[in-house]
Formats: sequence, C-alpha cells, structure tokens
Amino acid sequence: MPVRRLPGRWRATRALRLLVVSAVVLLPAFAGAQSGPPRVRGLSVGSATVASTGVAAVPACDPLASLHPMDPLPPPGAPMPSGSTMQRIQSRGRLIAAVDQNSYLWGYRDPQTGTLQGFDIDLVHEIARRLFGDPNRVDFRTVSSAQRLTVVASGEVDLAADSITINCAREQQVAFSTDYFDDGQRVLVSRGSGVRNLADLAGRKVCAATGTTSIAELAAARPPVVPVGVADWTDCLVLLQLGQIQGISTDEHILQGLQAQDPQTELVGPAFTAEPHGLAIARENTDLVRYTNAVLDQIRTDGTWQRLYERWMGRFGPTPQPPMPRYAG
Repeated sequence: MPVRRLPGRWRATRALRLLVVSAVVLLPAFAGAQSGPPRVRGLSVGSATVASTGVAAVPACDPLASLHPMDPLPPPGAPMPSGSTMQRIQSRGRLIAAVDQNSYLWGYRDPQTGTLQGFDIDLVHEIARRLFGDPNRVDFRTVSSAQRLTVVASGEVDLAADSITINCAREQQVAFSTDYFDDGQRVLVSRGSGVRNLADLAGRKVCAATGTTSIAELAAARPPVVPVGVADWTDCLVLLQLGQIQGISTDEHILQGLQAQDPQTELVGPAFTAEPHGLAIARENTDLVRYTNAVLDQIRTDGTWQRLYERWMGRFGPTPQPPMPRYAG
C-alpha cells in the first residue's frame, strides 16, 4: 500500500496524542480578538485578511444529484472499456487517491504500523478491489483540507476521499460521487468549560481547517466567533490543549475522532448544518464518476458500508442506513 508525497505540498503530522503543529493561520479578526499573533509551541500564528466583498455568486444546482451509475458494473478485475479513465488506471496498475492522515477513524496514519487507516481509507480500498481484484493497488497521496480539491482538478490524483462536503460551489471545481455519508457540524470544547453551544463561544477563538465548509460557517456565525484556521484537524486539538483556542467546530465524525484522542474534551450542542459527503473526481472524468457510483451502489446493498461503519464508528452508537443516492444525467 504505497504512500507517496505530493511534491512541495506534503506535511507530516502525527495522528494521535503526541501531535506536532505546523503553520497555523488566524483568519480575519472579529470583535474580541486579541492583538498580536499567539504562539504555538514556538511557532507563530500569522494573521491574514480576507476581502469584505462577500462570496461570489454560485449557480444554483441540486448538489446531491450525481451521474447515473455504470450498468452493469464489471466483475472485480475485469478489463475496463477501451479508452476509459478506468482502463487508464488499470494500465497504470494503481488507483491514485488523495486522503487525509490527520482525521482519526476516517483517514489517519497508525503510529504503530505507519499505515493509513479509517473509513475513507477503506472506501478507497473497496474501489481498488473492484478495479483490480486487489484492494491494495492504491497510491495514497496525503493532503491538507485546503489542497484536496486542487489535486483532483489538476489531475494529480484520480479521486479524493477526505470527508468532503458536497455543495454547489465545489461542483464548479470538481465532480462528486453520490452521497456516501451524512453528518452535521457541532462543537468540541474542553470538559467542564461550561460551553453548551456555538453561541456560548461568541467573541472567542474557535478552530477549523482552512479550505473547509466548517471555517466558512464559523466566519458567518451569529453571534460572531473568532475563526482560527489551521492546516490539519490535529492542530486544532493541540491549540485547544494549550488553551490558545476555546473550541473546535466541524463535522461530528471528525470531532468524535478528536474526542477519542483526548477524553478531557466533550461534544456540545446540536448539529447546526447538514453535511453530505462525496468522493471528488475531475469534472472531465464522467466515466469514473459513473463507475464510482456503481461501486458505491454495490457497497450500500451488499453490507460493506455497514461493516465499515461498524468497524470505525460503531463505538458511538447504532449503525445508520447509508444515504440513498440521487441521480441526474
């Protein structure tokens, strides 16, 4: 299971308790922000500005309507149609996938074995199993949240499996598979902090990864909080442990992984967003979108999705039904 680095982009961060912080970016200052950059274990937290003109208009779409699946789905390892994206991947001998290595239980590097583990990692293995008849024919490229769509759009990877929320703005850059996991944004705080929800953090620092819908939600929060953007989710956990932020906010499944690493934290408040997740694929590779959707259909119906969920998330409660796909085109 080779793991390659993206030239000039890759960064290593341990996924569990002993964490190393890389550069952290403090997003625009809101009321209540402290002046001057704080410090993180000797690394300065720089400041940055954003335009006040707002977000560019995005064409309306049905974000969950993906392309109809390939029918029939060829048997595992069967030759793919001549000239197809799948044939090119088979000829290469490896599926190239962008993933996280800092989201415990979803995409993380096991400190004992050095291998990548998690729900998203296993999902990529299942796609490789059906392409090659071998789940290990994968080159994983570890990227930050801010890089994952860029490496897909540029063709550096075949797909990204990295807890990516499907929305109309992102569909201007990449294509998405059908929804394979539903979640919502919540808040993680230090146990005993007295914080009950995001509103209780008004005027205080709340962390999320740059390039995510989570940081955008924090920037739009009312009453306003002070969003702190970082490269990886484990950086948020370290900042919380050091007392340099007062909360972390993102999809619940990512927060559950952080909480599992630090039992002195707790999840608070209800989910305040809806976050459908899809695999990102280059817009021009429509055949790979259809193939991936066919694989996801099979995974939903043959029990594989439930098995993966129980393996990684079963500790948090009953296994839900996988999201039902929606197709158009």
